[in-house]
Amino acid sequence: MIIATTDTIAGKEIIHTLGMARGSTIQAKHIGKDIMSGLRSVVGGELTEYSEMLEEAREKAINRMVEDAEKMGADAVVNVRFMTSMVMAGAAEILAYGTAVKIRNKE
Repeated sequence: MIIATTDTIAGKEIIHTLGMARGSTIQAKHIGKDIMSGLRSVVGGELTEYSEMLEEAREKAINRMVEDAEKMGADAVVNVRFMTSMVMAGAAEILAYGTAVKIRNKE
């Protein structure tokens, strides 16, 4: 499966648009890591616990988007985008979405 943030893929031709593929997840960290991040926010620096949480969430959302595209019979997902929103303190939703397409090599 090819995943691209562009609307085209070099050397490939889109032959059929199948529709929007999407995948999302909501992630939260446990209270210990939430406390550590709270302390770090006071003194400054990267909140690594939240960076890790969002990285895990992005990977899950991408995998779910790919599964959705595969169900449609797609070879690729183009124009991939991400959206995030805070659901509650310490929990975030990540949505990955794009256009599922059938492709072939350019002749």
